[in-house]
Amino acid sequence: MHRLAALPIALALVACARATVQQPPAYASEAELVAAARAIHSRVLTLDTHVDINAANFTTQSPNYADRLSTQVNLPKMQEGGLDAVFFSIYVGQGPQTAEGYAAALATQNEKFDAVQRLATNIAPDRIAIARTADDVRRIAASGRKVALMGVENAYGIGMDLANVRRFFDRGARYMSLAHNGHSQLSDSNTGERDAVWQWNGLSPLGKQVIGEMNRLGMMVDISHPSKAANMQTMALSRAPVIASHSAVRALCNHSRNLDDEELRTLARTGGVVQIVAFNGYLKTPPPPSAERTEALAALRKEFGLGEGQGTLRQLSAERRGEYQTRTEELNRRFPPPPRATVKDLVDHIDYAVKLIGIDHVGISSDFDGGGGIEGWNDASETPNVTIELVRRGYTEEQIAKLWSGNLLRVMAAVERVAQQAAED
Repeated sequence: MHRLAALPIALALVACARATVQQPPAYASEAELVAAARAIHSRVLTLDTHVDINAANFTTQSPNYADRLSTQVNLPKMQEGGLDAVFFSIYVGQGPQTAEGYAAALATQNEKFDAVQRLATNIAPDRIAIARTADDVRRIAASGRKVALMGVENAYGIGMDLANVRRFFDRGARYMSLAHNGHSQLSDSNTGERDAVWQWNGLSPLGKQVIGEMNRLGMMVDISHPSKAANMQTMALSRAPVIASHSAVRALCNHSRNLDDEELRTLARTGGVVQIVAFNGYLKTPPPPSAERTEALAALRKEFGLGEGQGTLRQLSAERRGEYQTRTEELNRRFPPPPRATVKDLVDHIDYAVKLIGIDHVGISSDFDGGGGIEGWNDASETPNVTIELVRRGYTEEQIAKLWSGNLLRVMAAVERVAQQAAED
């Protein structure tokens, strides 16, 4: 099916008006505003499109993800914060483009697929279930259970075998990014901006085939980590709308992981959605740290074997991660870091995107347990604080419902329809 055949699916989206956030209603007190916001929060379906996991927390022996662990997300914290649904990240860091590297990545990703399946099937089937369609999300949430979805962060694990895209889909993957930090066999990464060294100048030939296969199956393409060139090529090539599962606005924070205005406008024009992420470094450009802090932090990271920009903290054991966090807190007391971004900063990015591309193309994500977390929304239990700030800015309940899940589920359903039409052609 040619891309033009999918255009009727998104005509209404392409023509959407730029939503103007209303003036907030006058509340008699802060307590009244908070109560109104919490009531809205309890009624809308809240969905976070990016939460990292450690498979070691998904054992059938307690303590596990059904318990209130120190992780930013787990079932008790989701319950406390009224967070209804999450995309668990089937993440793997970028490694060598070799048969051995691909095999190791695939094994890691299969372990995470197994972990989510175990949570929903063996650990807490009465509290959470896996969704494979947009309708599943609504049905499971309506049943009172939490909703588990899966998104692949870095398609490195598919190796050179296009059939692995189908295998990931069958395991439950409903979005996938073609790169993480570091170029993959499928796509250049945003990290190429550091040294202007590119492998593919966008997508590789296999990467283009992978996008076609994702369209055919009904899997959303995620453009959060690839390079701008790869993202623009992806949006031109994909027959279905795409998502940015956890990014922010580059005009407000000049980081290569964020989307610039051209990318955002193209995303909206093709019917997609950007999920604004609660990640400190993507929301707020910090002042340069002191030389002493820079040296101490570099030495600490070297001691723990953490490569720059590779996200390897997630690959440490729970014990080593805890030790690293304790040492980091000590370092922060000696050399205080700049103030962290806040929920207000997060909503500033949401405001910017809504004004630029419209309320129908913006959503919310955390990147919890993968580096995300800001003042006011540092774990799932604090999720209502985002809704409170949205109400304070004048967003209506209908608009908040779109931001929290409606827009993402609309894109997910559109991707499903493109796959159905392809099967019928």
